[in-house]
Amino acid sequence: MDKGIPLGRTQRVRLGGQLSAEVRVRSGVPQGSVLGPLLFLAYENVIWRNMESTIRLFADDCVIYRKMINNADMEKFQRNPDWVGEWAVENAMKINPSKSKAIRFTRGRVKDTLNYSLLDTLIAEASSCKYLGIILRSDLSWADQVNYAV
Repeated sequence: MDKGIPLGRTQRVRLGGQLSAEVRVRSGVPQGSVLGPLLFLAYENVIWRNMESTIRLFADDCVIYRKMINNADMEKFQRNPDWVGEWAVENAMKINPSKSKAIRFTRGRVKDTLNYSLLDTLIAEASSCKYLGIILRSDLSWADQVNYAV
């Protein structure tokens, strides 16, 4: 018997009526368990410690933000996704950089693009994003949220 491997936990995938072969689950917490959310919070609770910007965590969502005044602020900001990427690798946490978005909130006209990366992948710049059910637009307009709600 392998030490540290939960007994009796397997998983399989169903695709179009076909089932894959079962494989043993070697890590993680069963979905829907009572302790699952608490264990996840304990697991990710250290991520904020090395942040140079503000980080907000809600379940498995993470938002990092900072007021930008000059290029030095932009350089400092990049250290945050760098740290998150390092933390993820060290803690065997998989992050999908393609689900990340970079967005600048301002009413001013800005020509330069945002060039932030996570795990050596460029974070796509967006003009709006949905966060905790609210659509936020880079120009600070509520038009998209109002249209969605209506």
